[in-house]
Amino acid sequence: MAFVADRLNAVKPSATITVSQKARELKADGKDIIGLGAGEPDFDTPAHIIEAAKKALDDGFTRYTATNGIPELLDAISEKFKRENNLDYAPSQIHVSCGGKPVIFNAFMATINRGDEVIIPAPYWVSYPDITVMFGGVPVFLDCPASNGFKMTPEQLDEKITTKTKWLMLNSPSNPSGAAYTADELGKLAEVLLKHPHVWIFTDDIYEHIVYDDFEFHSIAQIEPRLWERTVTMNGMSKAYCMTGWRVGFAGGPENIIKAMTKVQSQSISHTAAVSQVAATAALNGPCDFISKNNKVFKERRDLVVSMLNQTSGLNCPTPEGAFYVYPSCAGVIGKSTENGQKILSDEDFVTALLEREGVAAVHGEAFGLTPHFRISYATSTDLLEEACTRIQRFCASLR
Repeated sequence: MAFVADRLNAVKPSATITVSQKARELKADGKDIIGLGAGEPDFDTPAHIIEAAKKALDDGFTRYTATNGIPELLDAISEKFKRENNLDYAPSQIHVSCGGKPVIFNAFMATINRGDEVIIPAPYWVSYPDITVMFGGVPVFLDCPASNGFKMTPEQLDEKITTKTKWLMLNSPSNPSGAAYTADELGKLAEVLLKHPHVWIFTDDIYEHIVYDDFEFHSIAQIEPRLWERTVTMNGMSKAYCMTGWRVGFAGGPENIIKAMTKVQSQSISHTAAVSQVAATAALNGPCDFISKNNKVFKERRDLVVSMLNQTSGLNCPTPEGAFYVYPSCAGVIGKSTENGQKILSDEDFVTALLEREGVAAVHGEAFGLTPHFRISYATSTDLLEEACTRIQRFCASLR
């Protein structure tokens, strides 16, 4: 008798975590590795956030909290949604967990029955399909090629909706492509969703503040208030606030689903760390001028990486509107061979050979559902990015 549950047979390990761990292991072995797999800002958590956490620890704030979070944090999140997104969520309509991934996990565990469908535009964050499958749901993929800006059209969405559709996953700006929907584009998707009142929307806004070139971020329930009653709006502290290791994600939604998500959490993680909740409260209520400063650096890095990759034989790299990733096509190198005769037949072959021969760790596009591409995170130092792109250019030039 197998000890491991059958449900895990259909679940894959996170490709982004796997690549990052592989890069760490190779570095520990003394290899010269540039890791571009992790979606983690290289900036430190701002000092005022750290100081608030230190004070909480000094004051003995180290005990259990309510499952859904301390009142001060719920109030801060409620104010954030109102101030930045024009969305009204009372504290009872807010869910706090250990990062964005557990928020999705709790929502899907609370709502998905076997056979329920979740529409997932591709390319997608690697965890969306596997969390869906874990609870008996059926991922329904919707291809969004580079020719369409990596975004779905209203017609595509309408075509994919069936009587079994439970959720639409909407991630803007996107991981891995950096594509972001304009207010007009969201409005047109909303028109489709209004025709299908049984479909709920889970909107992953984690990269809300990391946008470029005067792009204006909007969330779908903000654009179409009639969708508020069936939208879960997720966000978190990891990316814009440089708090990945603090593990704080949150969502706003109708009270019935928030209660169901909290019920799930009460039997799993209980709550996110007390000190992290204090830090998140300080971050949301405190100065945020560091975000625009960080974005200026991110934009410079984006422009560098896009330029260098577009000067690389066999690659084509669109310019993203947000987040800190590029998702270049490597179609021009498929079918070629390395100097030692290794054939490049897929984007996974490409990133594997790139790591082996040049020490650059990227994530293959198949993991994100759209090939042949690969993802690079430019949330690392400019010098390392320039060196990594030089290595990529050298590698691609060597292929025959």
